[in-house]
Parts: sequence; C-alpha cells; structure tokens
Amino acid sequence: MTRVHDGIRATPQEIARVAAETAADALATDIQVLDLTALTPFFDLFVLCTAESTRQLRALATHLSEALDELGAVRRAIEGEPESGWVILDYGTVVIHLFTPEQRAYYRLEDHWVTAHRVLMIQ
Repeated sequence: MTRVHDGIRATPQEIARVAAETAADALATDIQVLDLTALTPFFDLFVLCTAESTRQLRALATHLSEALDELGAVRRAIEGEPESGWVILDYGTVVIHLFTPEQRAYYRLEDHWVTAHRVLMIQ
C-alpha cells in the first residue's frame, strides 16, 4: 500500500527504513523491523526500538514524527506516553513501537511474532 501526502508517495518499506535510520541517528538501540505480511492482514511492518529513558523516548517520538512527515507518511494515531515506557506511532501498514528497556523486556513483541521475517536489525 502506498501513502500519498502532498503529492509524495511513501511505501511501507520506505516508512520502516526511514524510521529505523532515524531511530539509529537518535541513539535508539535494539532496532528491529519485522515483516508481518504473511502473518496478519492488519499491517505489513513493525518497527521496534528501545530508548534508554523517558526523556529519550519523548525525543525519539518527536524525531520520528518529523522525519516521517518530511517523507510524506501520514500518521493515523499516536498512543501512549513516554512516562508509560511505551509509545506507538501508527502509520497504517507500519506500526512503530518505542519502548524503555523495562517495557521492551515486559512485552517482548519480537517473541510474540517469532515467525516474522527480520527485515532489519540495528543493535
């Protein structure tokens, strides 16, 4: 599926790639992109990232939103607060999960989607 915003098209793969690169530039860790197209009809890709503090989590969410706005991706929703340790940026077919280390260990999404193809991993 392709998103259109101001005449710019961004594929799910481009959204995930820019999200992963932006997260790495913002010093997020354990960045993974999971391809879920064969596992669910609801979305294509998950991007998982860890931020070391709620302050970094807030900054990461802001940087990602700005970078994806520039790309022309349309965010459908944002859920959670940095203080909760988990923020979700919903771009339709791409869902970006931002965690603190504690919440990442608690939810273990990559374990729940263990059969998903790992498209990208940045430690």
